[in-house]
Amino acid sequence: MEKGIYHARKKDNTPYYRVSITYKSKHISLGSTSDLDTAKAIYSEAKRILKYPKKYFVDPDNKNIGYKNMHISLDKYIVLTNFRDNGIYIKTPIYLQKKSFLYFLSESVILTFSIDDLFYYSNHTIQTRGGYYFVSDYGMQTSILSRYGIKNHSVKGTDYIFKNGDDHDYRYENVYVVNKYVGVSQIEKNGRIVFKTKIHINGLYTVGIYSSENEAAMAYNKAVELVTKKLDKNYAKNYIEGLSSVEYAALYNSVRLKKTFRDYVEKL
Repeated sequence: MEKGIYHARKKDNTPYYRVSITYKSKHISLGSTSDLDTAKAIYSEAKRILKYPKKYFVDPDNKNIGYKNMHISLDKYIVLTNFRDNGIYIKTPIYLQKKSFLYFLSESVILTFSIDDLFYYSNHTIQTRGGYYFVSDYGMQTSILSRYGIKNHSVKGTDYIFKNGDDHDYRYENVYVVNKYVGVSQIEKNGRIVFKTKIHINGLYTVGIYSSENEAAMAYNKAVELVTKKLDKNYAKNYIEGLSSVEYAALYNSVRLKKTFRDYVEKL
């Protein structure tokens, strides 16, 4: 068997070939295949990637790469080029920059993250489904937006925005959370910013308009309690950060719900 290629068998005794390469004393798995010629091609490409940086490159500024019609997977191509250029082995398809890094989901879908997230994404593989990006964390599918305090129900352009218009740029300074609580939206009224609370019953109903985001979030929690006394519905309440139990109780008691809303719920 040629160097870097190892014959193996699956549990059902089907033969296959594992491919790996050693670079800078690091043993790197390149994947497996049932075809010996493909295995040889993968190993040969890996050697060329490590030897010819001008041909097999990653251009972070233009998000362009020298990956064309290759047998080696895109993930492994990025792993090898990053290790070659930056001297750090990372098992996920990350290419390092000075204050950020690129994460390659495909040749055209490339996400940018702040360097603060490097450890996390070095150990969590991003998956995608219908434009939804998530990782598997403790056996659960967790949206990458949760790292910014953005809830699953949140709507891009309404509850959060990408400041520079690039929805692949997940650097912390580029992701701005407009509305961080369930049922709460920021609006302008009489020239000032206020917060409107709505809850979905058989449709969307306005609970009230409040001067602070915390008040609006608490109003939603109170509305949930009121509605669930009448209907068998499940709602996720807001967790309001930074409040002691005394402050929480004081805010709870001070928040009032719109009379028309209370009257509507009473008739349910």
